Amino acid sequence: MLQWNKKITIVVFVVLTALILSLTLYGSGSSADSEEDYTFTAEEAEQLSTIDALTVLQDAYREVSRRVIPVVVEINVTDVVTQRIPDFGSPFEFFFGPQRDREPQEREFRRQGLGSGVIVRRSGETVYVLTNNHVVGTADEIVVTLHDERHFTATLVGKDPRKDLALVKFETNEEVPVAVLGNSDTVQVGDIVFAVGNPLGFESTITSGIVSAVGRKPVPGTQIAGFTDYIQTDAAINQGNSGGPLMNIRGEVIGINTWISSTNGGSIGLGFTIPINNAKQAIDDFITKGGVDYGWLGINIADPPMEVKGDMELEDAQGSFVFGVFRGSPADKGGILPGDFITAINGEKIRDTADLTFTVASLPIGDTATFDLIRYGKPMRVQVKISARKDEDAIQKQRAQVWPGTSAVRITPGIEKQIDLPRRMGELVIGTVAPGGPAALAGFQPGDVVQQINGEAVRSSIDFYRILNDDKSKEIVFRIYRQGNELIIGLIRK
Repeated sequence: MLQWNKKITIVVFVVLTALILSLTLYGSGSSADSEEDYTFTAEEAEQLSTIDALTVLQDAYREVSRRVIPVVVEINVTDVVTQRIPDFGSPFEFFFGPQRDREPQEREFRRQGLGSGVIVRRSGETVYVLTNNHVVGTADEIVVTLHDERHFTATLVGKDPRKDLALVKFETNEEVPVAVLGNSDTVQVGDIVFAVGNPLGFESTITSGIVSAVGRKPVPGTQIAGFTDYIQTDAAINQGNSGGPLMNIRGEVIGINTWISSTNGGSIGLGFTIPINNAKQAIDDFITKGGVDYGWLGINIADPPMEVKGDMELEDAQGSFVFGVFRGSPADKGGILPGDFITAINGEKIRDTADLTFTVASLPIGDTATFDLIRYGKPMRVQVKISARKDEDAIQKQRAQVWPGTSAVRITPGIEKQIDLPRRMGELVIGTVAPGGPAALAGFQPGDVVQQINGEAVRSSIDFYRILNDDKSKEIVFRIYRQGNELIIGLIRK
């Protein structure tokens, strides 16, 4: 390792020296006077030659490739898919119609997929390979192929769709190289990196580039795993690279390649990698528990538009807006209300909704966390005991329990024109109404203009949430305007 670090140091010194020399020569002009300012010896000229500098750099790249390629594997998966197809009996019946009633027949088809993985641990004869959840999916068969073409049948240890990670294992008493996991917290923009994998089936392919950005967050509501941030790189990543590692110049794994942003399905220099520090605990959890536990708060959140921030007196505050709370959830029990704007957790500032989601997911189960928030324009603090997040299907079934199941925004000239208001009938309008939620069951519709709640005039979003959250009355009575009619709608607080 000492010799390896020395070689990297030489590369950096020689390349930087060559760059400085180039800048000096080009910056001083081409006159005869400037050329006489400094005379290089033959030894210095040879040391700083471009060929020598590139040769040292090339040797460094070769050394990285030699170290990293053996720890990267090809993962072939096979799904057995059952489909129901009609039984026509003969080819003629397909064209002229069946001559008798036939029951559809079930037939099995084998669907294959290809991805990459990296060997991250060995315990006795058990070898563990880290990859993406979307690589293994619901595979019935998993085959791991090493760089030297050895094949092993593997089994799933655990997977996590929220971070798009999975761990598989195979058994062998043979020698198998294991990757060194680096520290992704030290990664900086501009770092040289290498992506290794099997793009489009071309095994043991290595590409190079730099770190383009760190701390990238997926857009909420997309299919991209949202319980992690991402390292962005311009190292070429294509289909088949998924699950393979992103390496630094020391040959250490700093990330797991997972998705690309592309208009044509191929690499355009926008690849995204799960930081390895976000995967280290998951590896342990997969082995000990078969899965990963996440903290759960029980709220619906969003980044509010500027109109809402201004109406809620949030000004330049950073954080995430709570527009719904799951009944009986940790947030509900801890006192978080619709209309709250969460700004910090345990003293750590929250930048936006993606940051809040990631932070809550990382909180220890059973711990009590301190939430700083802004309510009706004033700062306050609540304590919430975090529980374990259920699987996504269970959470979806609870969507009907989100209170109140809608939100209201101030009417702007654009909204007024969109809902065709003949005149200003109120200050707030109902936005999205969650299907099956309390507001939907009560009869609210998007575009309803809120005039009064419990007999009080509603002139701002603060008024809306202040009256809505007043628990003195079990029944909340709304007076609304809808397409020329004034209606009374009631919500029952449970």
